[in-house]
Amino acid sequence: MIHNIDPIFISIGEFHIYWYGIMYLLAFLAAWLLGNYFIKKRIVKISEDHFSDLLFYNFVGVLVGGRVGYSIFYNFSYTFENPISILYLWNGGMSFHGGFIGVIFSIFYFCKKNKVSFFEISDFLVRLVPIGLFTGRIGNFINGELWGKPTDLIWAVIFPKIDNMPRHPTQIYEAFFEGFVLFIILNFMVSKDIKPSVLTSYFLILYSLFRFLIEFFRVPDSHIGYLAFSWVTMGQLLCFPMFILGLFILKYRKGN
Repeated sequence: MIHNIDPIFISIGEFHIYWYGIMYLLAFLAAWLLGNYFIKKRIVKISEDHFSDLLFYNFVGVLVGGRVGYSIFYNFSYTFENPISILYLWNGGMSFHGGFIGVIFSIFYFCKKNKVSFFEISDFLVRLVPIGLFTGRIGNFINGELWGKPTDLIWAVIFPKIDNMPRHPTQIYEAFFEGFVLFIILNFMVSKDIKPSVLTSYFLILYSLFRFLIEFFRVPDSHIGYLAFSWVTMGQLLCFPMFILGLFILKYRKGN
C-alpha cells in the first residue's frame, strides 16, 4: 500500500478540520455511549450526569496532560527555551503517557468531589480507554506519522513523504493490540467477579507490554533517537514505570 490519505477531513476556506480531531471526537462519543450503557447495567454506581462530568474532566486531563507530557518527554530542550510553545496546539504533539497522568489527576478530582472510590472509577474507565487508543492510532495512520522500520512483509506501507521504502504500519499494530485486543480482554475475557483495582492493574500491565514490544518495530523520534543500548526508546522508557505500577497495584490489592 502507498499511503496517500489526505489528513484533512473537510476545509471551509482557510479553516481545516483534520481527521485526527475527528478521531478524538469519535472516541469520546463512543466512550459516552458505552459508559452510559454500563451505568444502566449497574456496572458502576454513578449517575449519567456525573459520568458526563467525568468525561469532561478526562477530556481536559487528556488535552492538558498529553500536550504538557509531549513538551516535557519528547521536546524538553525546545520547551525549556520556549515555554509558551506548550500552548502551540496547532503544531501538533501529544503524549499518551502525559495524557494518562492528566487523566489520573482528573479521576482523583472527580472522586474527591463526589466521594466515590478511585478504583471503582478507574476500573470503569479503563474499559473505555482502548476505544480512544484505537481511534487515536488510526488518526496517526491517516496523518502518516509514527511510522515503522523498513520491512518486506506483504502488509508493509510506503509513506511517500518520508521515502519509498515499505515500512511496518506500527500505527495499525498499536490500534489493534492497544485498542481492539485490550478492549476485548478488559470487557469480555476478564471475570466480572474480581476485586476493585484488578482491571486497572491489567490495563497498566497489558498496555505497557503491547506498547513496549511494538516500539521495536517503530522508528524513534528523530530528535530523540534511542536512549540506551541502541534500542531503548522514550516510549519504552515511559512504559516501564507504568508496568511496575500495574504489578504493584495487583500485588498490593490482592493482599488487602
